[in-house]
Amino acid sequence: MSRWLLLSTTFGLGLAFASDLSTAIESPNASKIIAKDLLGPAKVYNMPAGCITTDADAIARGEFIFHNLNGEKVKGALPKGLSKTQMVPGKTYLPQDKIPPKQYGNCVACHNIEGAKGAGNIGPDLTNYNANFIKSGARDNAFVYQKIADARIDNPDTHMTINLTTGLFTEREICDITSYIVSIKK
Repeated sequence: MSRWLLLSTTFGLGLAFASDLSTAIESPNASKIIAKDLLGPAKVYNMPAGCITTDADAIARGEFIFHNLNGEKVKGALPKGLSKTQMVPGKTYLPQDKIPPKQYGNCVACHNIEGAKGAGNIGPDLTNYNANFIKSGARDNAFVYQKIADARIDNPDTHMTINLTTGLFTEREICDITSYIVSIKK
């Protein structure tokens, strides 16, 4: 009998503690989290007037973005017009606040191009892009701009980053990257 009493008391106490602990378990609404992380629909972008340029500063920015991952681990000196940090629009920063690092493209993780170190072989090779695609008429500058802005327009199953739709890059940054890709490299 005492064994049965001990067993039932232990079981009863176990249930009491279990019910108390259940309120301590966080149960976030997964539907809201997933909805926040989902991409919106694919979007067609019109390339801004004057987007493609032969300006050395713009091409240098595009090259830098193409070859680097983020502001904390950038290789080389920053070109004019780029920063290692990126303030979140609408957020007020206090002097003690840490401004987040700027996320760059790291396009060379998937693409090869002139001067690439550790170039990827997942995405198309962009070496001699101007001669192979622009001058031949197979592609135009607007195609390159759209591909960088939101590649899902012509390939819904793409693995390429969705850069303008997600706000990873600004229009100007995409223009700089596009100008670099279509530029004639020496």
